[in-house]
Amino acid sequence: MKVLLRRDVAGVGRRGDLVDVAGGFARNFLLPQGKALAATDRLAEQAAAMRRARDLREARDRQAAEQQATVLAGSVLRVEARAGTRGRLFGSVSAADILEAARSQKGVELDRRQVALDEPIKTVGSHDVTLELFDGVTVMVTVEVTPAR
Repeated sequence: MKVLLRRDVAGVGRRGDLVDVAGGFARNFLLPQGKALAATDRLAEQAAAMRRARDLREARDRQAAEQQATVLAGSVLRVEARAGTRGRLFGSVSAADILEAARSQKGVELDRRQVALDEPIKTVGSHDVTLELFDGVTVMVTVEVTPAR
């Protein structure tokens, strides 16, 4: 069954795409949840308009991400945390702490999903963290964890 996607659907397509999916998937999932419309001849124009709007939004978001990347490239973000005598933190430094440091020290607003942190930082010292600002726009920052006084 041919449908027009109204939202991005993982593994199927992006907003504005005309895709061919199984009939049951369309009838039981996509159509009832409002994620797609059954494709007709009149929807081709609407699909083109949705794709144009998506492309403009993505271009604007990519440009903003590239500007953020130039600000953050090679920077050092300092985070204070309570630590024991052997350099082990009592808690941990999470993505939220890194976002707060980026906002307060560099003036860059990020989303926690943009921080590629496998597990929270639990030791004092320098740690390299990758920020995925947009699809294909990544930047590496150094997080310097110091013991709080």
